[in-house]
Amino acid sequence: MAKKNAWWLWAAAILTYLFLYLPLVIVVVFSFNDSRLNAEWVGFTLDWYRKLFHNEKMLTAAGNSLMIGVVSSLASTVLGTLAGIALHKYKLRFLPFLVLTPIAIPELLMGVSLVIFFVIVNQLLGILELGLITIILSHIAFCVGFVAIVVRARMQGMDESLVEAARDLGATPFQAFRLVTLPVIMPGIIAGALMAFTLSIDDFVITFFTAGVGAATLPLEIYSMIKIAVTPEVNAVSSLLMLLTLVLIVIASRVSPSALRANG
Repeated sequence: MAKKNAWWLWAAAILTYLFLYLPLVIVVVFSFNDSRLNAEWVGFTLDWYRKLFHNEKMLTAAGNSLMIGVVSSLASTVLGTLAGIALHKYKLRFLPFLVLTPIAIPELLMGVSLVIFFVIVNQLLGILELGLITIILSHIAFCVGFVAIVVRARMQGMDESLVEAARDLGATPFQAFRLVTLPVIMPGIIAGALMAFTLSIDDFVITFFTAGVGAATLPLEIYSMIKIAVTPEVNAVSSLLMLLTLVLIVIASRVSPSALRANG
């Protein structure tokens, strides 16, 4: 009976994956379409990629996204690593709530709350005007929890006796952390950093609320383009962004597969 019903499972799985990935395949394929309209396939061309790399607004937005992604991922990796270690070592009730709340709440709510916070601070102190700085701070606040989860998962698989042995041999707490704990959890830290970068460079909702005037990022620029029409140029930049995201995910899964599985 189980074998007779197995084809239903395979059919459901195939339909699910088609629903998830077929639109992505269509975007990539039509980025090579020799027509400005996506209604039908006309022929193969690379012109849309050439035009993309001569689009100054798109290149500026891509540069902003890369800068924001690098800075926010570095900062969130440091803070998230410390938070992950604290979550593992200290069983405080309020600590998981503080660290993991930005992950649990909807991005829309977080974006609204952050823009209200930045506006109030700017009115009171005259700083934090909406722009690239507020985007970076918002992405850091959003990504810290993801890094903390990955690092905590790595810490849970660590043999604590290694640290105790280092302390017995005369190592200071800092030396034990630098020479024993840090190398063991480093794959989790790298995986968390790659995840933070991927989340930052792809984010639209939080960025939309905290960007302000003139602070364009790649997702915002893509959104402004598709309001007119989904041209092959939009497909081209979406395909490149998709490729970058997939590469980072593959690297993260190779660096620390156990930490990512624990996070899932």
